[in-house]
Amino acid sequence: MKNKLALVVLLSGMLLLSLATPLSAQAALTVASVSPMTVVNSASTTITVTGTDFTPAAIVRLDANILPTTYVSATTLTAVVPAGFAPGVYDVSVDVPGVGSATLMDALTVQAPPATPTPFARPQVVIDSYSTNSGAIVTGQEFVLSVSLDNAGGSTAYGIQVTFTSPDLLMLRNGGVIAAGNLGVVGKVDLSQAMIAVSSLTGKSLVIVEMNVIYYDQGGTSYSEKFTLYLPVAQRGGGGGGAPVRTPTPTMTRYSRLVITTYRTDVETLQPGTRFRLLLTVENVGTLGARDITMVVGGVGSSSGTPSPGVSAGGGEFNNFAPVGTSNVKVLGNLEAGGKLEAGQDLIVNVSTNPGAYPMKISFLYTNANGIPVVEEQVITLLVYRLPQVEIGFYQPLDTFYVGQPGLLPIQVINQGKHSCILGMMKVTTTAGTVENGQAMVGALETGGYFPLDALFTPEIAGLAQLTVTVGYLDDFNQLRQVTQTLTVEVLESPSNLAPAPEEDVELLPTPSEETFWQKVWRFLLGLLGLDSGVRTPTPVPEVPVPLPSGSRSGKG
Repeated sequence: MKNKLALVVLLSGMLLLSLATPLSAQAALTVASVSPMTVVNSASTTITVTGTDFTPAAIVRLDANILPTTYVSATTLTAVVPAGFAPGVYDVSVDVPGVGSATLMDALTVQAPPATPTPFARPQVVIDSYSTNSGAIVTGQEFVLSVSLDNAGGSTAYGIQVTFTSPDLLMLRNGGVIAAGNLGVVGKVDLSQAMIAVSSLTGKSLVIVEMNVIYYDQGGTSYSEKFTLYLPVAQRGGGGGGAPVRTPTPTMTRYSRLVITTYRTDVETLQPGTRFRLLLTVENVGTLGARDITMVVGGVGSSSGTPSPGVSAGGGEFNNFAPVGTSNVKVLGNLEAGGKLEAGQDLIVNVSTNPGAYPMKISFLYTNANGIPVVEEQVITLLVYRLPQVEIGFYQPLDTFYVGQPGLLPIQVINQGKHSCILGMMKVTTTAGTVENGQAMVGALETGGYFPLDALFTPEIAGLAQLTVTVGYLDDFNQLRQVTQTLTVEVLESPSNLAPAPEEDVELLPTPSEETFWQKVWRFLLGLLGLDSGVRTPTPVPEVPVPLPSGSRSGKG
């Protein structure tokens, strides 16, 4: 019986001891969300991880990759995804030593930056040199014209076909058509064409040969070039047909060549719907002057060849850029060899144009100093962006701010554009005080979407405080940009620092003097008799003006 009683006492004691000892709380480590859910690995990006039961020793992992981690609170951690991190979809895990690990599956997507559009690089076939095997041309004597072609462009020219024509010469053996094959950016192609003059060349010092070149790029786009060659004619003496032929000493070929040396736009960033002015610097790098120059923005289309008053300038390419205010034809006048001139054209970017690098053809039609009509075509490249259209402001009325007292800044960024955008870190800074919780990662915003940031602002000086809000992002060519907005709040002096209001002049009643013992006894006797026994309070005597003697005046005389 005693043993049973002892066992009961022992069990009761153990039960009471277990009830008195507090149970350790079981850790509930979780990962609830990751923001942003998608990052681009072209630059380091900070992500925010939310959950429960985080500690300062917590570590964030992407699969097995440990990230630099910053403890914010028991429910928030930040981690940095370094630049160049391998693209893919990752599980986000949080490891807390002594507690355990929690994982959110497929929580973060790392993407490579979009491919930058390659600059426009077309093939450009030019003449490197040309000559004849006989020096000067003699009527009835066959000769061979040799031409060396070069590719001054940025890609291979395919399927080159060359055609020679001249009103004074006959093309022998092949009819003046040569298939020259392909020409890369390195190397040259040498051509030979047999010719003969069957009619008299008397009175002529030069014979003109037109050489047309047709070729294609790797995408199948066709290009054509037209060259004018000048061949010397042998001069005979005046003594008759038996006189010897005088062959002139070969001289350097003289020509005009218009080149766009620089170009710019008066609007720094072109976007769909932007009106801008294209400004060109044109230089004559040839040895002959150019007369009656006409510039055609967009090119002359299929009307290339010998220019005439009827040349059409409406066959160019205007899908992405179109002329505004004036047509695409500009008359530039004359330009001597080595001279420069400025030209401009008002244009607009089509609202349907996507971001990218777009080539634009420019044609020059003119007559050189020898009276030969010339058509030259060149290509420039314009970059089109689509930047975020965002508005930064307060989403509710502000409370009154006082010096030294923290107040709420209800800031938000709104996507007002027609397309979604991805924004980076939003920061709030000021020189008029301190800002707490003043930065956050925004992420993707759909059209009309918004992102709020509730920051705390503690002003240090009274007056109008300037707050600078910046939001970073990557543009369409992977260049870091930012949107900056300045917000103004009014700060008042703290109520504790305000000077007290001046007291009004109040006429105080006389302070009653302390009663004597016999006065108290007298009031006691009055009370026994039912008479007024209250303390007597002196009544202020109204100030009565004293009448002045007759004939006197108050104030200074």
